[in-house]
Amino acid sequence: MYSTVLFDLDGTLTDPYFGITNGIMYALRKMGRDVPPRERLRHFIGPPLIEEFQHSFGMDIATAEQAAAYYREYYFEKGVYENKLISGAAELLEAVKESGRRVCLATCKPESAALMILDYFGIREYFDVIGAARLDGSIRTKAEVLRYVLENTGASPEDCVLVGDRLHDIVGAHDVGMKCIGVLVGFGSMEEFREYGADYVAETLSDVLKFL
Repeated sequence: MYSTVLFDLDGTLTDPYFGITNGIMYALRKMGRDVPPRERLRHFIGPPLIEEFQHSFGMDIATAEQAAAYYREYYFEKGVYENKLISGAAELLEAVKESGRRVCLATCKPESAALMILDYFGIREYFDVIGAARLDGSIRTKAEVLRYVLENTGASPEDCVLVGDRLHDIVGAHDVGMKCIGVLVGFGSMEEFREYGADYVAETLSDVLKFL
């Protein structure tokens, strides 16, 4: 049914909870701001980082960019490895690849960090195209990442499906005309998927296969 399958990274293939929240806490301390409890920072997993600093802490763009720079100081040294592969992720990638479909990454994480994670878990070999954000800001939103993948594969949106765990995946996919499978293994919820109109919902990563 779909010739190209795109995968979000954080919350879909990996659980980055401690690495990302540690990075946010580090950035806030460096800026002399109060640090909320870790659990109140879960919403940073998924959205573009600078936008979330602006939305959550009322920062202007320059302040949010500085916060993001501090975050990356921590993340690239330690946080990227405070991560774990979600159960079934490697098996799903292998199954989709062996089915003859094109496999692509679509993450709002910077490309350099995404590649470090794929190499760390030994799953980079499954991906035909890496779609990720750019530190220069030229690619930032989920829709921009998805358009990059479409341009670099020549695939039509109707032949593609995105697998993700948050509302930003659903909105981004629909913005470019492709369907989205919401997976309940990350940081989204059934309520979120219903509200934003996920086309399919998979309880586990292995359940994704039945929608392909």
